[in-house]
Amino acid sequence: MKVIDILTSPWAIEPAKLREIQEIYATHLRGDKIDIEAIEARLGRPLANDQQEYQIRQGGVAVLALQGVIVPKANLFTRISGGTSAQLFMQQIDSAMADSRVTGLVIASDTPGGSVQGPPSVASAILAYSAEKPIVSVAEGQMASAGYWISSAAAQVYIAELTAQVGSIGVVATHDYQPNNRSTEITAGKYKRIATSNAPLSAEGAQYLQQQVDQIYAVFIDSVAQHRGVSPEDVEQHMADGRVFIGQQAIDAGLVDGVATVDQIVERMAANPRAFMTRSKARFKGAAGRRSAAAGAAAEDAIPTAVAVAPAPLPMKGNVMSDQPKAMTRETLAAENPALLAELRESFRAEGAKAERERVDAVRAQLLPGHEALIEQLAADGKTTGPEAAMAVNAAERAQRAAAMSAHRADAPKAAASAAANDERPVKSKAEQTAEAKAYAAQHRVDFVTALKTLGFAA
Repeated sequence: MKVIDILTSPWAIEPAKLREIQEIYATHLRGDKIDIEAIEARLGRPLANDQQEYQIRQGGVAVLALQGVIVPKANLFTRISGGTSAQLFMQQIDSAMADSRVTGLVIASDTPGGSVQGPPSVASAILAYSAEKPIVSVAEGQMASAGYWISSAAAQVYIAELTAQVGSIGVVATHDYQPNNRSTEITAGKYKRIATSNAPLSAEGAQYLQQQVDQIYAVFIDSVAQHRGVSPEDVEQHMADGRVFIGQQAIDAGLVDGVATVDQIVERMAANPRAFMTRSKARFKGAAGRRSAAAGAAAEDAIPTAVAVAPAPLPMKGNVMSDQPKAMTRETLAAENPALLAELRESFRAEGAKAERERVDAVRAQLLPGHEALIEQLAADGKTTGPEAAMAVNAAERAQRAAAMSAHRADAPKAAASAAANDERPVKSKAEQTAEAKAYAAQHRVDFVTALKTLGFAA
């Protein structure tokens, strides 16, 4: 990424941090070069801010930091501020997943976000790898914008404390107009420099930038929806209005699954890696209140008397890790978390309704003309599957064809006994054969030759 791209391309980052970055690079562009040696002399140490490698801890659990501003590749900014190179971070993820010593991975996140170039690919890799080894992300301070884009791809997401900042799901782009810039631009292509810094932003230029931002925002939302197991509409409604959610707000908005530190996750993952292979689904506090009482009553019987809440990703008590899981019955769930009970009811009802719709569609897809009544009967019985319906329709079709064939045979004229079939019948003369054939033809209204052949006489 070139310096000018830093100033003009869309970012998934907190706006205040973006302005700070742009000021640094604007200074660089003006020719006021950043004196690396002077900064190192003032700090009393070299600016060694390369991407940190993962650390393997107890039980083979690796910890990898996602810190600072995220940029596509290591550059001047990462050398000064630390930051994270998406390219190098991806390399560390690949190495950890290929490392036979690593049993699981914890991503320790403290980032305001960064460039939109890189996070989609990193998130896709984490999503795929989480099916092979357990991957959990923890917000140790901030998990914002592009940082959440990456971190939400883990199977489970936590905050280390109730002051952690999560979210800021959105995209921002800026246009700087420098009226004293005397350079002349010569371009080809309508949109090549439609948002140039040498002129005020036109309405068409603003629309062009807005379309770019909207497109990236849509990709961001779709990714989070996939990571958190909800619809893009749910993400946009509850999670992606650009706000930063703090602590419990992030839990209520479905952005994270609870409170747990990196050390706690490492300890639990080392003891039971399989507990972190289950991908969490975002839950939105208060969503149950929008459902009708009738819908809740209808789904009551769909919930088993004893609900097995296992394997729970982390035994939780008030969103804080507890030491032992406990059996959960419908009665205790109703007393301790009625909103969750209502949500389970609605979830079972919705899943049941979806499964029934899919079953009916599968049954109706087996329709053959003439079997409409049978198909509707099978679709309404509440149990017949698509393959079973196909077998029933095929059996009915075979039976129908067999009956039609039997009826056709019954209606066919009876063939006369062949003379050749009766070896004991005396041989008739030619005149007798002719007379008998003429009589048969007159009686059965067939021609003379047909009568001869039917009676077994030579024509």
